[in-house]
Amino acid sequence: MPGDAYAFWLRAPGEGEIRPVELPPPGPGEVLVRTRFSGVSRGTETLFFTGQVPADQYAPMRAPFQEGDFPAPVKYGYLSVGTVEQGPDGLRGRTVFCLHPHQSAYVVPADAVVVVPDRVPAARAVLAGTVETAVNALWDAAPLVGDRVSVVGGGMVGCCVAALLARFPGVRVQLVDVDPARAAVAAALGVDFALPADAAGERDLVVHASATAEGLQRALDLLRPEGTVLELSWYGDRPVTLALGGAFHSKRLGIRSSQVGTVSPRRADRSYADRLALALELLADPVFDALLTGPSRFAELPDVLDRLASGRLPALCHLITYAEE
Repeated sequence: MPGDAYAFWLRAPGEGEIRPVELPPPGPGEVLVRTRFSGVSRGTETLFFTGQVPADQYAPMRAPFQEGDFPAPVKYGYLSVGTVEQGPDGLRGRTVFCLHPHQSAYVVPADAVVVVPDRVPAARAVLAGTVETAVNALWDAAPLVGDRVSVVGGGMVGCCVAALLARFPGVRVQLVDVDPARAAVAAALGVDFALPADAAGERDLVVHASATAEGLQRALDLLRPEGTVLELSWYGDRPVTLALGGAFHSKRLGIRSSQVGTVSPRRADRSYADRLALALELLADPVFDALLTGPSRFAELPDVLDRLASGRLPALCHLITYAEE
């Protein structure tokens, strides 16, 4: 028997706990993964933690190996990296990424894990799910050489988008955030930074990821005529109000959503596995280490999520450790 494991559960909105889990032995075509790290996707997971998932999004927001149902009790999460202890010869002993909730060990189908390239540190690999979101967003947005692009919202997703945009030839990228401390992160990513009031205008494209109505309004205000805002924010059950009576129509501005649950139609020939493998390859760049905060021990996760949700703990991707690293 693989032995016992432990998982994080949301007992009730705002109340998390660590519960024991009895693991089954892996069957044919399955793997037993011993977790080394998981990442807290701050925006989505704090909405989940505080019970703000809208009822009509309960099904779309289900994580691949989620147990329970929204709002609670529920086991949630999707950024896990560990070592395969049992399974097919080609995977045994390998470091893998899996879209699995926060849990110390788990048994899943072998095709649910993706091998982390040797040149990607295991801790950095927890960002794979978020870089995958950024890849899909840029497939949707399709920026051109020389574009002037702003990313409004310097959280986990916004910073991953900015990091990838910095690689595009001739693209001028500015990260916009209300927190002056994000200037250091922007510098590490190799992009410019501005507070909202100082942000550059006449942008060809603005990617919005602040999850605030104010951020979305500012994103629209920064566009040139015929420009587009790509909306990556998820607001949960919060309403969003915009002022569309000014230049929105006269400048023929656009707002387009992007969501990682569907592969961009621009890349319909690619599979989800292709997209995730690409994200892991991109994580060979050490610049992404600037997006990791923490670490905290797994036993501390209920308190960590409470502090993240209240804003007492500033973070981008908060790293959770499961053993001595």
